[in-house]
Amino acid sequence: MTPTLVRQHPSHAGAAPHVDLRARARDWSEIQERMLVPLYEAVYERLDVGAGTRLLGLGCGSGLALLMAASRGAAVTGVDARAPERLALARERLLPGTVSTRARADTRIVEGSPRDADGAGAGAYTLVTAFEPIGCLAGDSEGLGELLAEATPFAERGTPVVLAGWGPPERCATSSVLRVATRLADPLRSARSWRPALRDDLEEVAQRAGLRPDGSGRVACPFGYADLASAVRGLLSTGLFDAAVTATGQEQVDKELTEALHPYRRGDGTVWMPNVFRYLIARTP
Repeated sequence: MTPTLVRQHPSHAGAAPHVDLRARARDWSEIQERMLVPLYEAVYERLDVGAGTRLLGLGCGSGLALLMAASRGAAVTGVDARAPERLALARERLLPGTVSTRARADTRIVEGSPRDADGAGAGAYTLVTAFEPIGCLAGDSEGLGELLAEATPFAERGTPVVLAGWGPPERCATSSVLRVATRLADPLRSARSWRPALRDDLEEVAQRAGLRPDGSGRVACPFGYADLASAVRGLLSTGLFDAAVTATGQEQVDKELTEALHPYRRGDGTVWMPNVFRYLIARTP
């Protein structure tokens, strides 16, 4: 498969990396996205997602969480304004007339905001999800409160809204690997970089959006890869290492990321990192 990032000579460090966005989206959908399947399953089971559910997925990306909800009978709408390459893959997976065999006529994939998805006659949403985990990048929750506030008028009163975040660093083996991004990106202190998850990250976002917390949970989401090369590609597809690539060059990031992954390599060559993610269920007013 085509690498996610085009290689740079070390002397090019400091220049913005050239990113093959289509390849990155493929790496995300084929390697990395599935790591959060236990989180999606736990939430859907707890909230009894099924044929009566009208779900709005915020930041839906390439749509795996939507596909899982649709397979349970839910009518799903996904919106994303930041990742058109991932959204194109979501359309392939979910929309009628595409290669998907599970496509439903009431499925909608929209590039934009919740307001852009309104008005299609699907009725008020009964579940809103924001599954992209926060608490990993400095400032990664910025704008989420506003996005949630925009979505809630299109949901029924008391609708559950699900937020997701990284668990404590001591429970997330991947934290030690993500610190590579922070260390290498140090010359770019203003850039988005890894930070430890804080206990009240999710509650603070819910409060800013005017939502009422109504329960939470933790889910084991181990990151498992077929080999080191797959692990590197999967982690690079998250975008968390972009500032490090800009600061030091692609080859240096690949080298240090591979070294950081070595402690998690097993005898058969696979890579396995135990992690815990947290979710919060809040309610619309």
